[in-house]
Amino acid sequence: MEEYDLIIIGGGAGAFAAAIKANELRAKTLMVNKGLPLGGTCVNVGCVPSKTLLWAGEVMHLARNHKIPGIDIEVKGFDFATVIQHELDLVAKLRDEKYEKVLNGLEDVTYIEGRVNFISPNEVEVNNQKYQAKKFIIAAGSTATIPPIENIQEVGYLTHIEALKLKQQPKELIVVGAGPVGLEFTQMYSRFGTKVTILHRSSSIFSPGEEELTSRLAEILTQEGITIKTGVQVKSATKDGNKKVLIYATEGKEEEISADEILLASGKIPNTQGLNLDKAGVEIDDKQAIKVNPNFQTSQTYIFAVGDITNGPLRLETTAGREGTLAAENVLKGTQNSIDYNTVPWTIFTDPQLAGVGFTEEEQMKRFGTCMCKTVSFKDVPKALIINRTEGLIKMAIHPETKQIMGVHILAPNAGELIAEAMMLVKNKNTIDDVVNSLPMFPTFSEAIKIVALSFTNDITKLSCCI
Repeated sequence: MEEYDLIIIGGGAGAFAAAIKANELRAKTLMVNKGLPLGGTCVNVGCVPSKTLLWAGEVMHLARNHKIPGIDIEVKGFDFATVIQHELDLVAKLRDEKYEKVLNGLEDVTYIEGRVNFISPNEVEVNNQKYQAKKFIIAAGSTATIPPIENIQEVGYLTHIEALKLKQQPKELIVVGAGPVGLEFTQMYSRFGTKVTILHRSSSIFSPGEEELTSRLAEILTQEGITIKTGVQVKSATKDGNKKVLIYATEGKEEEISADEILLASGKIPNTQGLNLDKAGVEIDDKQAIKVNPNFQTSQTYIFAVGDITNGPLRLETTAGREGTLAAENVLKGTQNSIDYNTVPWTIFTDPQLAGVGFTEEEQMKRFGTCMCKTVSFKDVPKALIINRTEGLIKMAIHPETKQIMGVHILAPNAGELIAEAMMLVKNKNTIDDVVNSLPMFPTFSEAIKIVALSFTNDITKLSCCI
C-alpha cells in the first residue's frame, strides 16, 4: 500500500492552495479529484465563465444606455453561440495555464482522478486502490441544491453549470432563487435579450446584504425589464407543450408561470455524500457540511477541511484558497492559523455591483444596541455624475464610541474593486478620521468612501468637489 504525508481530496481553489503549500513544505502529497475538472467551480463553472458572460452583457447594455448626449451607438448583432464559445475557450485556457501546468510543476504532489471514500481513519480507496496517509485535507466542494419542487426532475431544469453551456438562447427563463448566482444569471440573460422572471422565497433578494442597497438593486433590475417575485414558494412543475411551467404560492393563492427553461439557483450542498466520513471519524452537521474549528480542523485531529464542504461562515473563492494554504500549514506544521471572516469582502457581480465587508446595520444593532450608520447616494460623488452612473449607494457603519469603521457596503459600478479599500479600513481598524484625513484621487469612485466618512460630521451637500 502506498503511503503519503498528506492526501488532499478535491481539485478546486482550496485543494490547489493546499497542494502548493504542501509542495513548498516538501511533504509527499497525493491529490485526488473527481467530478468537475481541475480548478473546481471557479474556473470551470463559476467566477471565470459567469463574469465573462456578464461583461459581454454589460458591453451591450452600456452601448445602448450610455446616456451621453450626442452619441448614438447601434449594436448591430448578437451571436449567443459565439459568445458562449468565447467563454468556454477562456475557461479551457485558464484551466490549462493556472491549474494543469501548475500541478505538473509540483514535484512532491502526485495527482490521480477518481472517486474517494474512506475505509478507515487513515486509509482511502480510489479506483479500487488503497492509499494511506498521516494527514488529510478535504476540499471536495459543493453541488447545486435541487429544491423539493414536485415533478421538477421530469420537467427538467438547468443549474449554473448547464446555463453556462447552452447552445441556444432561451426566449424566456425562470430563475428560482436570488442571491449571487440567481441575480448574476438573471441580469446576464436579460441583457442578452431573454425575458427573465425571478421567483424567490425570501422578501429580500439577498438577505445578508444591507436592506437599503438590496432594495435599490431590485429596483434597478426591475427597471431593466426583469420581473422579481419575492415571498413565494415554488410548489410543482409541469409541461405545456414545449413550455415548462412552475406553480407557486404567493400571498395565500396559487399562480403559475411558463418559460423555455428553468434555472435553479437556490443554494449549494456540500459534497460529503459518498466519502464515508463516518469511517474516518469526521462529523457533519444537519446541512451535510463538515464541522470545523477556527483552524479548519475536523472532529478527527489529523483531518482538516476547507471551502464549500465545511460549515464555515463564507463560501468564496478567495476564502477557500486562503483556507487551503493555512490548513496545509496547520496540518503539516502544527500551527494555529485562522481567518477573521469579518474582514473578508464579498461581491455580487451584477451591474451595478453589490459589495460589502464587515458589519451591516442589523449586525451593529445586535452588537451595540445602536448603529452609527450613514448612507450616501452616488449622486453626491462627482465621478458618478461625470459618467452618468448615479444610481448607486454607499453605506458605512462605525463604532458608536471610537468611530472605528465596522462595515462598508457599496452598490456601484466596480464596487468589487472599491471594497478592497474598505476591506483594509476594517481590517486595520481605521477610524473615519483616518479616512477624512486621506487624499483620494479626484475624480474617482473611490472618493465615495471619503464622502460617506465626511457625512458623519458634515452636510456633504455644502462641500466643494475636492474637499
